[in-house]
Amino acid sequence: MSLIRSLLASLALLPALALAQERIISIGGDVSEIIYALKAEKDLVGRDSTTLLPKAKHLPDVGYMRQLNVEGILSLKPTKVISSVVAQPSVVLEQVKATGVMVEMIPTGHTPEAAVAKITQVGQALNQPQAAQALADDFQKRLAQVPNSLLKTKVLFMMSRAANNVMVAGQNTVADEIIRQVGATNAVQGMVRYSPISQEGIIQANPDLIIVTSESLKTLGSIDKLWEVAGLSHTKAGKNKAYVVVDDVAFMTFGLGIPEEMLKIRQAAERAAP
Repeated sequence: MSLIRSLLASLALLPALALAQERIISIGGDVSEIIYALKAEKDLVGRDSTTLLPKAKHLPDVGYMRQLNVEGILSLKPTKVISSVVAQPSVVLEQVKATGVMVEMIPTGHTPEAAVAKITQVGQALNQPQAAQALADDFQKRLAQVPNSLLKTKVLFMMSRAANNVMVAGQNTVADEIIRQVGATNAVQGMVRYSPISQEGIIQANPDLIIVTSESLKTLGSIDKLWEVAGLSHTKAGKNKAYVVVDDVAFMTFGLGIPEEMLKIRQAAERAAP
C-alpha cells in the first residue's frame, strides 16, 4: 500500500516538474514585464532587445523583435516563445514554431481593456490564470485612481531615438490615447502616428506641456538639450520649462506601470493648465 501511495505522490508531482522544465523566451518589453510581475522569470532563458527591465539584462538577447533569427532563438533550446503581436508578421517565429517550439502570440492595444486582455493571455500562456486575474484587478484599480476631467492643457509628446532626430506623436498612437485619457489635448492635430515636425509646426502647436521618455532624454543628453529643439523655446512649454519624463516601456506599450505614468502626466498637465 505504501508503494502505491508513493507512486501516486510521484504522479501528482509531474505537472509541477513539467512546469519547472519550461524554457521560455520573451519577445516584447511589455510581455517580459508581465512575466516578471507573475513571478515566472525563473523559466526565462532569453528575451528580446525591447525588454529594458534591469533585472532581465542578464538574459541572452535574441535581438530586436522585428529582426529575429532562427538560430539565435533555437540555440537557447526554448520550449516556448511568448511574443507580442507587434513582432508579426514574422517568418522567423513561424520557422521556430515548425520545429515544435510552442509560440504564443500576445495581443496589444492602447486601452485599459487591451491591457487587461494582454495580462490575461500571458497568464494563460504561463498556466497562471488566477495570478493573472489578480494582477489585472490591481492594474484596473490603479488606473481608476487617475483623474480624467477635461483640462485646457495642450500636450506634445516628443521622442528621440538618434541625435538630431526628434519625432512627435500624432493621432492613432499610444501617446495620443494616453493624453486624451488624462483629460488633456494632443497639441498636434491632423497628423497620424509618430512623425518629424518642423520648427514652424512646433511653434504653431504651441504646447503647454512636453512629454519625453527617459530613453529619449538619454539620447538627447540632458533636459537642456530638449529646449534646444528648433521652435520649442517659442512655445508656452518652452518658456515655462514645463515637461514630464515617462517610462518608455509603460508609455509606449500601455504597460503595467502606465497608471502611475498617467497620474504623473495628469498632475503635470494640471500645473501647466492655462
